[in-house]
Amino acid sequence: MKAILKVRTLLAVFIAAVLLTGAATASPGHKPGEGHSHGDDAVYGKPGDPKKPARIVQIVFREDDGKMLFLPDKLKFKKGEQVRFQLRNNGVLDHEFVIGTVEENLKHMKDMEKNPDMEHDDPNAKRLKPKATGEILWQFTQAGTFDFSCLIPGHRQAGMFGTIVVE
Repeated sequence: MKAILKVRTLLAVFIAAVLLTGAATASPGHKPGEGHSHGDDAVYGKPGDPKKPARIVQIVFREDDGKMLFLPDKLKFKKGEQVRFQLRNNGVLDHEFVIGTVEENLKHMKDMEKNPDMEHDDPNAKRLKPKATGEILWQFTQAGTFDFSCLIPGHRQAGMFGTIVVE
């Protein structure tokens, strides 16, 4: 009986340590399972205005021969241009599309590794289930080279990222 109580006590301590570690490693402003939010204005742009015209760009998510891909993975826009990204997940796994700088996306990818259930509900990010569609309306307000990535653990490393050049 003492052995069973000792195992239960150790198990309870282990579970508490895991829960505390998860809470401590959550990035600021995030709780596991909650979304990540960016301010309205960022170096890579701001949410679009649905009352204004937008260029439509279709992005397909897929897996192929051990790789995870966005098609297309290179985009070019003019400064001030508003874009309606029409997203389609043709894959068999969940994927997401996150617009940001390379540095921000790589940092957030590390946060996602600690909290893989984190989901995005942001103007610059959308997570899609297999065979689902979604949309992001975005205006590129500054010139530069930016990134779009799937930040679900392992996906960017498998090739799921692309480049946006704004001139």
